[in-house]
Amino acid sequence: MANAIAPTARPLVTGSILRKVAAAMLPFYRKIAGSGSFAAQWSSAIVNADLSLMGKLLAKIPTLASVENYGTNGIGYFISFPFPLPVSFYTNGTTIPPGTVQFTFNARMHRRIAAAVLPFYRKLARSRSYAESFAAAIRRNDRTAVNKLVRRFVKASSLKSVTIEEYGAALLFKSSLSKYPYRNLMFQEVM
Repeated sequence: MANAIAPTARPLVTGSILRKVAAAMLPFYRKIAGSGSFAAQWSSAIVNADLSLMGKLLAKIPTLASVENYGTNGIGYFISFPFPLPVSFYTNGTTIPPGTVQFTFNARMHRRIAAAVLPFYRKLARSRSYAESFAAAIRRNDRTAVNKLVRRFVKASSLKSVTIEEYGAALLFKSSLSKYPYRNLMFQEVM
């Protein structure tokens, strides 16, 4: 058909997508930040690539109990949420940058990151206007705006940088708790 509109060449992140992902992940980050034993079990599951244990732990989080798309690379984890095309999946997780180390994931560092990002995910989940502003800044590739929007709520001195990646954001953390940096990520999987 000559007048048909071609599908979008690039996926578009929306405030609605960010709000849904943040709302689902918020209880998980609360649990990691608040429970040393849960965080230690989660880290063990990551380092040992134990998807069964990851599933059992996720089942304890009501918003993630039915999630089916999760995984580990031995240095971090990824939890993906399905959305209609062209989005397909939007993913959240925390990982050490690949190529840095293998089979390491520090529970204390993860707890610190979880505590640091809680206000950010809370704001994303609860504020339509904030989520829309954040998504619009990502779509415009406005690094300054994304950085400011994140840093309004993530006050930790361990947050070293905020970048736009794969229609999402990467928050890089570095602290004395670990000799390795950690990245808290949200991104769109492009298929």
